[in-house]
Amino acid sequence: MTLPGSKSITNRALVLAALAEGPSVLRRPLRARDTDLMVQALRSLGTAVDEVGDGWQVRPRPLRGPADVDCGLAGTVMRFVPPMAAIASGPVRFDGDPRARERPMRQIIGALRDLGTTVEDDGRGTLPFRLHGRGAVRGGGVTIDASASSQFVSALLLAGARFDRGVEVRHEGAPVPSQPHIAMTVRMLRDRGVLVDTDRPERWVVHPGAVKALDVDVEPDLSNAAPFLAAAVATGGVVAVPHWPRSTDQAGDRLRTLLARMGARVERDDAGLVVHGPDHIEGIDVDLHDVGELAPVLAALCALAGSPSRLRGIAHLRGHETDRLHAVAAELNGLGGDVRETEDGLRISPKPLHGGLFHTYADHRMAHAAAVLGLVVPGVRLDDVDTTSKTYPGFAADWESLLT
Repeated sequence: MTLPGSKSITNRALVLAALAEGPSVLRRPLRARDTDLMVQALRSLGTAVDEVGDGWQVRPRPLRGPADVDCGLAGTVMRFVPPMAAIASGPVRFDGDPRARERPMRQIIGALRDLGTTVEDDGRGTLPFRLHGRGAVRGGGVTIDASASSQFVSALLLAGARFDRGVEVRHEGAPVPSQPHIAMTVRMLRDRGVLVDTDRPERWVVHPGAVKALDVDVEPDLSNAAPFLAAAVATGGVVAVPHWPRSTDQAGDRLRTLLARMGARVERDDAGLVVHGPDHIEGIDVDLHDVGELAPVLAALCALAGSPSRLRGIAHLRGHETDRLHAVAAELNGLGGDVRETEDGLRISPKPLHGGLFHTYADHRMAHAAAVLGLVVPGVRLDDVDTTSKTYPGFAADWESLLT
């Protein structure tokens, strides 16, 4: 399977290109709803984003309002764009899908206020809200609780070099989830000449200065490999993914070790990654705090395993596209499974599964989990495969090509 580009890298690269001192080209970016929403957001703020070859050329221009930003259900848009918009001149309004209005935004809104920006949200701490850009942000130090999402930290770091005093982000609260995504943000800033200090735990400092233009080749999205590699595990088959990077900040790279713990044989060479499915799937007890996006597909495999599993450290998934812990438990139990929600995850005891309707809750990761189950459980029906277009247009066609 040849995968589309990484959403995480694409949307970070788009933001940094819009803040840079010259034009940049993104080659082989992800083209999906989340990244299309980011492109439209940048264009609404005055940035030129043009089609060029197999990617986009981004030409920075002075950011300005008035503008309306449609966040859809994209966490990267609703979190990454407001700090950019604070640099703009004029008002910018943010809104999104109905579920987006339930996703936490209080930390970003509060941080921007602390840094000198006026934000009107009627006290909700969620979308919709209006931000009044003054053409500059004072910047400085801010303390937030990022235990619900690492995106709160990344959002402030991405724009921080353009603040008058830079930004110092301090975290206070439960551990920050998805740390690889913060590492990705820091690396991409440093690649563009931005000075970032990470010498103290739970503290990140971005110094003020220019963001250099940089052309980038976007890595394949390793989290989108999850259902395909899980297909090999579920069926005892073999799946190869070319161009798997030797070194990466992507959370999806953990699939190599996680699937091996479930009994798969995993091989990587210069050509890519190959997973050979086992005769019997082993249950696992694992902390997924840093790689929670893999949890729905792994939960599907755990439901097919020969021994119980516990997925831990993922309480923050309750605030994603849906409450993923509740959704996974409800849908697996609806097919005859035995899944119990815990304070920070799921306990899964294998039971024979039967067919039935599997709801996606407009969540692409839920659709991936259902696709894996449908390989080995007759009669599984998926209510909305099109939700996968959020990060993987053409998923259904690629899935069928895997099986025929």
